[in-house]
Amino acid sequence: MLVTIQTKPDRPKWLKAPAPVGENYRELKSLVQDLKLHTVCESAACPNIGECWNQRTATFMILGNMCTRRCGFCAVQKGAPLEVDMDEPRRVAEAVALMGLKHAVITSVNRDDRRDGGAELFAMTIRAIHERVPGCQVEVLVPDFQGNYDAMRTVMEAGPEVLNHNTETVPRLYRTVRLGADYPRSLEMLAYAKSLRPETPTKSGLMLGLGETNDEVLRVMRDLRAHNVDILTLGQYLQPSKKHLPIVRYATLEEFAEFKKAGYEMGFAHVESGPLVRSSYHASDAVENGTSALRSA
Repeated sequence: MLVTIQTKPDRPKWLKAPAPVGENYRELKSLVQDLKLHTVCESAACPNIGECWNQRTATFMILGNMCTRRCGFCAVQKGAPLEVDMDEPRRVAEAVALMGLKHAVITSVNRDDRRDGGAELFAMTIRAIHERVPGCQVEVLVPDFQGNYDAMRTVMEAGPEVLNHNTETVPRLYRTVRLGADYPRSLEMLAYAKSLRPETPTKSGLMLGLGETNDEVLRVMRDLRAHNVDILTLGQYLQPSKKHLPIVRYATLEEFAEFKKAGYEMGFAHVESGPLVRSSYHASDAVENGTSALRSA
């Protein structure tokens, strides 16, 4: 009997990210620690932390740093959720002010222990930033709230400038990649958010390299457009540790370029497609293009 041993694909030489060093990086790290905040940049081991923090951009993660779900791709800690810190929105707004941000990105761990999934704290954070830093755009990357429409309404009524919810992968891989999530539910939540505030760009993203086919990716892209999603991000999955899902393959630069072209042909207002692209990568450019497209539609 022949046994096939699956080997890890070689990492392309061109897949490199700037090292997390520099004065701005050190200053931002100190600020986050002083205000007792979390960033998805650190908690999820984002490869762009060096580039983004040196440009004084960061994605704040509210509701603690312990996730109630056990997705196979994510580096964020899993376990019993932390107590909700109701002062956190104020401190996030303070950090946004001290950083001089014009576009702030807020995400969270999944909080399936809470009836509203943490929507109240998202709304409080949006309002706190708008009050503390008038003119600052707020982008939120939210969980699916277990399909709770009231929770999504709570977030949208707070007036975020962008509503992001990632589908992450193709439906066939959900049981291994997004444990506890549901593909149709994610699409429905994106569409519902758009119905509440049609003028607000909606956004979603996928990781490549987990075993999906290109045709499956294109089908997800078409589904997102059919549910009125405006902005799309596509990036390469990078295995955070040996305990996480393995990389099946590295998408080529040509494939990323083809997906970007296809996205614009489908009608997305903005597409970020590349190996190091993540949800908040070039986020301010995406919202500017997305908002402009909506105004001209």
